[in-house]
Amino acid sequence: MTTVESQRKVDRGELAPGCPVHRGSDDVWRIQDYATAREFLRHTETRQAGFGIEGVKRFAKGMRLAVLYRDGPEHREHRRQTAKYFTPKRVDSAYRGLMERLADEQCAVLRSAGTANLSDLSFQLAVAVAAEVVGLTESRGSTAKRLDRFFALVPDGDAKGLSALYQGLHQLYTMGAVYWRDVRPAVNARRKQGRDDLISHLIDEGCNRKEILGECVTFAAAGMITTREFISVAAWHLFADEELRTRYRSGDEKARFGVLHEILRLEPVVADLMRWTTADVEVGGVTIPEGVLVDVGVAAANADPAAVGDDPQLVCPARPLADGVADSGLSFGDGAHRCPGAYIAIQETDIFLTRLFAMEGLRMVHEPKVRIRPEIAAYELVGLIVAVE
Repeated sequence: MTTVESQRKVDRGELAPGCPVHRGSDDVWRIQDYATAREFLRHTETRQAGFGIEGVKRFAKGMRLAVLYRDGPEHREHRRQTAKYFTPKRVDSAYRGLMERLADEQCAVLRSAGTANLSDLSFQLAVAVAAEVVGLTESRGSTAKRLDRFFALVPDGDAKGLSALYQGLHQLYTMGAVYWRDVRPAVNARRKQGRDDLISHLIDEGCNRKEILGECVTFAAAGMITTREFISVAAWHLFADEELRTRYRSGDEKARFGVLHEILRLEPVVADLMRWTTADVEVGGVTIPEGVLVDVGVAAANADPAAVGDDPQLVCPARPLADGVADSGLSFGDGAHRCPGAYIAIQETDIFLTRLFAMEGLRMVHEPKVRIRPEIAAYELVGLIVAVE
């Protein structure tokens, strides 16, 4: 069992054994096996939950919600129109060169300083790549620092009193900084001259500035925070396992992708996906009633022996998988809300790590601490320090 997954089980508690679909003592329904989880995520009689959605709705009254928080025909149409920005062909032709240049720059930062926090290096890379896809290319100052401050606090829709006031002020200040220094300059530039990016698409759709800000922040969370954590956890595995590191360094792109997908299967950045049912839903031989909260256990499903075979808690690239099981399991989700940037995340992670682990004298001088963020069912790796001769 990995260190991250061990910490998760300590913090969340083991899920009850037995039926893969069951109602918990807290009235939350839980799904633990792969086949049922995938079937449920593809069901249309659900709506998005989690990711601070209740707090977002409170702060975004009267606005069109960002795509992450929408469901139904409107959501599907938005995804259809924006899918072109995330295809492998588009990524390789439009963004690969940028990824390579940025990866070289961050390795140069490490080489110059001698030591660095890997989280800082990877975040600079992830922010710059996502900003290019979204269209945040006229920013003033450090976008990474502003977004880091913004994502330090996830809104809690149930907060009251001083806690709610603090959250509101934090959101107002940090989101205001992102708007004035990142989003507003980009929108102004694209109103004068449209480009082939997400912000230009949103302008053409008639979105106002606040709605564009919401979409930009949502894509920032999906494309920057999660990629930073995955780069860190993948590097940690490679540092800790000499055989795996050798396999990764000597493999071609397909083989390297296989290693990364297997690590991600075992270490999904988001371990649980939450949904509300909007009608009775029958999955796994059980009827989940309308109007209940369902916790889809991604980490549990990814370790389902029926889907991924024996020793599911070990990193085994190219392991035989059951029919229909993705290489990374459900780590990118499934159904209508499956992460559109899956290929981008794997590609930029591979480009950065191949350059990082090609550096002479590279070593890990301090293992990270695992911090669990239960409000978004995610982990953070803090203090992974690397050095070169």
